[in-house]
This record gives sequence, C-alpha cells and structure tokens, in this order.
Amino acid sequence: MMLRTATETGIRFSNDINETENLNVLAYEYLYNGGGVAIGDINGDHLPDIYLTANMRPNKLFLNLGGMKFKDITAEAGPGLAGRADGWKTGATMADVNGDGWLDIYLCYSGKVDAAKRRNQLFINNGNGTFTEKAAAYGLDDKSYSTQAAFFDADNDGDLDMFLLNHNVKKIDNLELARYKYDVDSLAGNKLYRNDGGHFTDITAEAGIRQSPLSFGLGLAICDINQDGWPDIYVSNDYNEQDYCYLNQGNGTFKDVAKECFRYQSQFSMGVDIADFNNDARPDVITLDMLPEDNRRQKLLQLQENYESFQLMVDQGLHRQYMRNMLHLNNGNGTFSEIGQLAGVARTDWSWAPLFADFNNDGYKDLFVSNGYLRDYTNKDFLRYWGDYKVKKAIDREPVQLMDLVKAMPVTRYANYVFENGQDLHFLNRQAEWGIDQPSLSNGAAFADLDNDGDLDLVVNNINQEAFVYENQTRQLQPERHFLQVQLKQTNKNTRAIGARVYVYTGAEVQYQEVVACRGYLSSLPAVLHFGLGASSQTDSVVVYWPAGKKERYTGLPADQLLTLTPQQGDIESGDKAVSQSVVFEEIKPLIDVDQHAAGINDFKRQLLMQFMYSSVGTILAAGDVDADGLTDLLVGGDAATPARVYRQEPGGTFKPIPGAAWQTGDTATLAAALLTDLNADGKIDLYLAYGGYGLWEAGTTALQDQLWLGDGKGGFVRAELPAVNASAKSCVRAADVDGDGDMDLFIGGRIIPGRYPETPFSYLLINNGNKGFSIQSGPFEKTGMVTDARFTDVNKDGRPDLLICGEMMPVKIFINTTAGFVDQTSRYFEEGNSGFWNTIEVADVDGDGQPDIVAGNLGLNSPLHASIEQPVELYYADFDENGSVDPFLTFYVQGVSYPFVSRDELNDQIYSMRKRFVSYRDYSTAQLKDIFTPAELATAQKYTATEMRTVVFLNKGDRFVKQALPVEAQFSVVNRILVQDADGDGKTDLLLLGNRSDNRLKLGSIDAAYGCLLKGDGKGQFKYVSPVESGLQIRGDVKTAVPLSVDARRLLVIGRAEGALLFFKY
Repeated sequence: MMLRTATETGIRFSNDINETENLNVLAYEYLYNGGGVAIGDINGDHLPDIYLTANMRPNKLFLNLGGMKFKDITAEAGPGLAGRADGWKTGATMADVNGDGWLDIYLCYSGKVDAAKRRNQLFINNGNGTFTEKAAAYGLDDKSYSTQAAFFDADNDGDLDMFLLNHNVKKIDNLELARYKYDVDSLAGNKLYRNDGGHFTDITAEAGIRQSPLSFGLGLAICDINQDGWPDIYVSNDYNEQDYCYLNQGNGTFKDVAKECFRYQSQFSMGVDIADFNNDARPDVITLDMLPEDNRRQKLLQLQENYESFQLMVDQGLHRQYMRNMLHLNNGNGTFSEIGQLAGVARTDWSWAPLFADFNNDGYKDLFVSNGYLRDYTNKDFLRYWGDYKVKKAIDREPVQLMDLVKAMPVTRYANYVFENGQDLHFLNRQAEWGIDQPSLSNGAAFADLDNDGDLDLVVNNINQEAFVYENQTRQLQPERHFLQVQLKQTNKNTRAIGARVYVYTGAEVQYQEVVACRGYLSSLPAVLHFGLGASSQTDSVVVYWPAGKKERYTGLPADQLLTLTPQQGDIESGDKAVSQSVVFEEIKPLIDVDQHAAGINDFKRQLLMQFMYSSVGTILAAGDVDADGLTDLLVGGDAATPARVYRQEPGGTFKPIPGAAWQTGDTATLAAALLTDLNADGKIDLYLAYGGYGLWEAGTTALQDQLWLGDGKGGFVRAELPAVNASAKSCVRAADVDGDGDMDLFIGGRIIPGRYPETPFSYLLINNGNKGFSIQSGPFEKTGMVTDARFTDVNKDGRPDLLICGEMMPVKIFINTTAGFVDQTSRYFEEGNSGFWNTIEVADVDGDGQPDIVAGNLGLNSPLHASIEQPVELYYADFDENGSVDPFLTFYVQGVSYPFVSRDELNDQIYSMRKRFVSYRDYSTAQLKDIFTPAELATAQKYTATEMRTVVFLNKGDRFVKQALPVEAQFSVVNRILVQDADGDGKTDLLLLGNRSDNRLKLGSIDAAYGCLLKGDGKGQFKYVSPVESGLQIRGDVKTAVPLSVDARRLLVIGRAEGALLFFKY
C-alpha cells in the first residue's frame, strides 16, 4: 500500500476534536470514537466517491476524478451534506434508499445535546450531482443516540428497510445491571424501520429487537449468517451488555441467538465484520476490543479482573465476555469456534474497524484493523491520580477542573494493523511490509477499487490528523495475480441487490461474499464485490443467490474485469434443497439421568496467582461388568447432590442404579477418578475410587483418602483396606500387573496439593500383595510432577508393562519397567522440548506398524500462552514473602521478551512487599523477572517449564518417539480426553478429541472453542479434520470424561462434563 498525501489526492480532511471544560472525555465517554467513511458511486461514472464524517467539523463529500484524484464537492452538492454545525456526527451510510438507482446518504448523530440536534439526516440523491435532505419526509429523522444505520431488505419484499444502531450516553454501574436488564429505552436502544413504500415505520417491538438501556452499540453487520435466504443482524455492544445476534425468522421477527451460537464474546466490543475468511463458503465473524499487543501497554491499560463480579454478571443472564478481539469461525451447524488467539489477531490495542478484504489478490481475505484513542483513558496510573485528585480537591474545598484531569492522561499514537491471510487459519502481521505503519488515531475505514486497476484501496478517517488514502499497488507489482469484480443490479427498489450471495468457483476453490452496505465501523462500502483469483485467469463458474431466493449460474467468465449481472442472464437453477446428511455421531436421549452441578468454588481466592481452577473435576465415568451378566455397566460420579453410583445395564439397553451402591462425595470428598476392573484375580469386577479436588480440602486429610471396594460378582461391593494415599489430590488411576504375579497393581497420579500449588504432589504405585492387600512401592515417579494422566504399555516389548505419565508443565515421561524397578528413560525416547500442559494420553498403533504410538492432549494454541524451546512459558514458585504460603509466578513471552503474566495489582495482593518495589504501574510495565525478585529470592525458587502447547501424536519408531502435530483444528482448545478407535467403520484408526476449559483467570479466558474434534485417520499416522456438519458433534461445555459402551448391539459414547447432564451419542 502506498499512502498518498492530501496534495496528491485532493482529499483534505481531518476529524479535529476540540476539548473544553464542558465537552471532554470525562463528560462524554464517546468523545474519541471518531468519524466514518462512506464510499460509493454517487454520479454513475463507475468511479467510487468518498464521504467523510467529522464529529465537530464539517463533513466532506469528494468526487472521484479518476487516477486517485478527488474534488471536494460538499458545498455544490448540497450545503446540508456538511452536517449540522451544532450536532455530533457519527456514522454514514450510502445506499439507494428510495430505489431510484442513485446512491443516497444517511447521516447519524449522537452526543450529549438536545434532541433537535441529534435528529439523523437523509440526503436524497437528485441524480444531477446534488442532494436534498428528506429524513422527516421518509420517517427517518430519528433522535436516538445513533452510531450507524444499515439498509437491507429485512422482509425480502424488494425494498430496503433500515436497522438503526444506537447507544446509551449514561454510565450504568455493574450493580444496576439487573435493574435495567428488562427496561426499554427508545433513545439508547436499537431500532428497526420497515420500508412501507417510501415511508419508514418503526417496527422494533413487534420485530423482537431489544431496546435496552444497557445497549452501547458500536458495531453493526448485516449478513445471512445461517444462509437460509433471510438477512440476519449482528450488533456489537460496548461494556457489559452482550453482543446480539438476531436471526431473521422469515416472518417479520428476529430472535437473538448469541448465547447459542457463540461460547463467549468481546467485552468492550467495537466494530464488527462478517465475511468468509477461510474459504469454506460460510460467514465468519470478527469483533474488536482494546487489548494491546505489547506488554507495556497491557500492564498499563488492562483492567483489573474480578472473577466474582464476572460470575455474578453471568449468573444475572449476561454472556461471558473477555477483553480482546474475537474471531468466530463458522462451524456450519449453528455454532462458532472463537479462534482469535490461535489466528494471531486477538490483540490490536483500542480498535475500531475490522475489514476482511483480499488486498493482495491471492484468493483469501486479509484483515485490516483501525485503532487509536486520543488519550489513554484506562491508564491505571491516571485512574489512581484521578482518585487522588478528587480527594485533594474535596479536602481543599475546590471545584474539580476536568481539563486538568484530561491533560493528565497520556496521549499515544500507534499504527493500524493489517494482516495477510496465511490460508491455514492464521494471519500474518504485515504492517511494515504493506506500508500501513504510520502512527495515528484512526476510527472509521472503508475499501474500494478507487482507481479501477483491479486491487482494493483503503480510506481511513483519523482524529486530529489528515485522513489516510492508501493506493494498493498489487496489480503493478504482482500482475500475475488476477481478480474478478461483481456488481449486481435489479429493477425493483433494491437496485443493488443488497443481500445477494455470490460464489466464485475456480478449480477446487470457492469464494463466497454477500452484497451489504454497512461494514466495519461507522462506515459503508460500494456494492461491488472484489474476488482475488491468484493465478487463475478464468473462473469455472459464478453462482448468484438473488435476494428473492432465485439461483443463477454463470460459467466460463474471464478474470480481470468488472462483471455486471442482472437477473435472468445466467442459467437458472432450482434452489438448494435440504439434504439429510449422514453423520458419524448422533446424539440420543440420555440413558442415565444425572446432572452435574458447577463446583461453585473460587479457587483464586485461596491462591491468587493461579491461572486455572482445580476444584471443578466434573462427572467421573468408569465402565465394567459388575454383575457378570455380559453387559457393561457404568459408574457415574457426581457431586454431593448426585453421589457416585453404579448403574446396571439391563437387557434392551436401559440402565438402573444398583441399590445401595452409592459412595457419598461432594460435601465430604471430591471424586477425581474411578476404575472398574478385576484387581484380585477372582474373576469379579472391583472398584477403585480416587479422590481429589482443591478448594475445600487439605493434604493429609480423610477427604483425599482413596477407597477400594471388592466386588462380589453380583453388583455388590465390600470395602477393603488401603494404605494412606492422601498426601495429594489425585487425577487418575491405572492398573497393570507390573510385577508379573498375576494380579493387578495400581498407579495413582497425584494432581495437586490443595493450597500449595504448584508444589509437586505425591503419586503412588500400589503393589497388590494378594490377600495381604496393597502396599506402596517407591519409584522415580513419586514426585515427578503435577500428573494429569497415565497409561501402562509395553514400550520396549520385553513383556513388562511400562508406565507413561503426562502432566501440567512437564514432558510426557516414560518409565521402563525393569527387574530392578521402574527407570526414567524419557530422555532416551523423546527429544527435548516436549514439556507442556498435557491433560491426557492414549496409546494405540495409529500408523499400522505394530508398535504403540502415543496421542497426547495439550492446552492448544488458542490462548495467550504460546511456547517453544526458545520462548518457553515458565512457572517459578517459592514462599517469596516468607509468610508460609506458596507464591506461583508465571512468565511468558511477548514480542520476543519474557514478562510476568500477572498484573501489578495481582502481584501486590499476593506479595504485599511488592507495593514498595513498584510504586507505579509504569514502573511495573517494563519489569522482567530479574527486576521483580532479587537474586537471593530467586535462589529459593523452583521452576516448571512448558515449551509445547500443541496436541500431538508421538509416533513410535522403535528406539524413539517422533512428535507430529495434529491438524490446526485440534489446537482450538484444551484436550481433556482422547478416544482412539475406528469411528466411521472404514477399518482405520480415528481420533476423537474432547475437552475445553472455562474455569480460568479472566486474562486467559475460557479456552473452549471445541465442540468435539473428530480426526479421520488414513492408517499411516496422518489425520484429517472432519467438520461438525459431517461428524455430527456439537458438544458444549467442558468435557471431563468419556467412555465407549456397547448397549443393545449399538456402539455408544457417554460423555461427562464439568457441568450439565450426561451426553449419549451413537456411532
């Protein structure tokens, strides 16, 4: 991109803000929200013209003269286009509102001013280069606090209706949310207007659109999200109110399905864009927030988290929200997976306009993000100064001078972002390479091919700075990359076919776009769709779904042209009919009615610097034939309300609880793992219950003592003695005959020491001595780490079961079973760099070579914690302040430098003495480990390290294991359980990955973008992702356990979660 100067383009425009004692950001919080950009061909000469809005200064309309030259025609086109001098102007939209073939302009107003100064304006294009303001005549002179308007055919009747995005200008305290939740505010709430033949009627209430005073609408996108032929509405809201996703019901009403579609959203949602960025022909959603990329600004500006306040808002009905950009990938089944952190677009500072567009004509949409805020309003040193200033003024009995405070806020300019689409669900930062690296305070933005040369140019509206006009030089520098532009025209009142869907096919590739006017933030684009084609000089076909539903196909169209299409030109095809598609997994009605309740414990109150909670163990499952009738029975462990119980499988496929077979948990203990197997070689199934948890328990107490129950072969159990195994909370129990005496011995994994995280817990090897019971045998794995899972398998083929162990911030370890006991041979079998947040392992021959391979579930790549050997995540711990508690201190890399993960506030709350070391947030914002702790303090610390976050397969090569990452979709989320089997019946081993983790610090946020990930194996160790549409998986929540069952000649999968009912799938 080449930034053109105002002298070169003729576009002289700056959105200058004049701050005064009465008008400033402390009096009106949206003072720095900026102005918009509307681009469209207003005079029919096929050159896109530009309209820029200014909050306090005149708007301007620029006529495109060709060759990137523009002329200011505001005065001659109609003096009203400059906007009212006493109004606060916001967003602008170009659309053919009256259906006469000419683009009109709709202008929004807001601000803490009188209603007369807020009335929106509609400038009707007279077709002769002039405009006449007629908002009142059309019924659109709305006096709400408006952000932006979108024109679209909501009812598919052939004319354009209007959705008006509004916002509140009053502050609403968190404690008042419940009070205002169901109120109606006609000035702050959004509105829907129906076009009734040239006059618009407010149908907000009857259409089901909320008009809540909690609405702080900043972003608006119209798109047929579920691709049913009806346009839907996405509204991004600032502050606590969740974003809205209104699905068009096709009967004049809309239904908000945000919670059903999205697991969580941005907290301070700004602009929004909807487009298909991964070329799977489904619309994806991005919303912007204000999380900085660099560590210094994160530490200075990121708000202090309050988990209990967060949970209170969720309990009051608000959605889960986190302060970062969100990239929601459409799964095609009504759900979205949020992958912004994996994709590399989660942190772009205080951001406004997201725009998906193919800037380099390679066939994939890139991403532009505008950002900037005139003053660092959330700077925590300033907020502290603000409080001190008000106290001092009160003591001195002097009035507060707001401009004194305003001038005390730091002013920072930083560059906008542009990301190249890496075509693998990742984006690459190209700010410097593409020439978009000028420091600015940018807001609204829009793109168009301004010079008609076949690539997309960019216009950005700035505060206190000339607007940016970027000329794209892709066609000059890379002429081998082709393009196709598509413009649709209709003869009805929807002249530009707003709402039409266009698909371009080239070879095996498909691109999809929808004709919309409103994109990004405060801005609108021409109704011309731009498709980069890469090396393809011709399309195979172009398919258009016209707004009324008619489908037409156009074939053999050459590239490098603007293609104008009208209905009846192409081959008319019948509309798509719903086809019943077979799926691998089909959910069925639960055969056992058990509902797991949330743990309801805030572990962070016990140890402030932990990043995860450990109390929420969830539903525990174990399968075995306890009554020797040939049918597999199921143990289900729950909380105090649903104690662990064995359910007998009855002929015909039903389950009934065995009377008396219940083990109380919850109030007295937390069941963490269970095993049903024959432990004493009497042919009868026995039961081992391992206990764990965190928040309620202490090490060494009876709550952590495991239980052994010997079965009678009829469903009854008698308790047997166990040695003391209560030094730590457990995670797993595994059985194998490790000493070759014919009975089962046990490995019990130690997960955590309650209240002492991350001190190394104790794991146990219990040797079965027959009638003498079990005894503890020492081994090298007793204090090996925070164990999450283990498996016995014969690694070296000597006939003895060896032990594989995985855990948090440790490598997958191998302990070889020798005649002298177990020996740690991890370094022999694995290369360095495999330490991770491993949660589960499974052993199976996935590549068909007859040797056991290892599949290991990890944290994934969709969190702030990315790691490598060169840039590890490290966890230091010691009693740094010598008060008897353990102080865990996590570090991670930001832009190549290791910094503390915790904020100054969090560190001060845990270690009080730190208040003296870091008097200000500024001091702490650049601090590294060596600046925070003295050498003497660090000398007392121990350290964990993580260098691998991916879920992987370790392929067994005989003398070593070779790591192979699984597909990128396997990295969307935490993997807690893995099932290895032939899921689709093709004779080859497949992998089913289950997980998610939502009980995390707010800075981490929920890591739960997975709904069940099925990977189809080729029998040679390679795996391919199976989409949810094909797999049938739509598993919500944090999966903790899963077991396969055979029930009534059916293969079933039973899934237990941290919260909610059991799930049953047949396959």
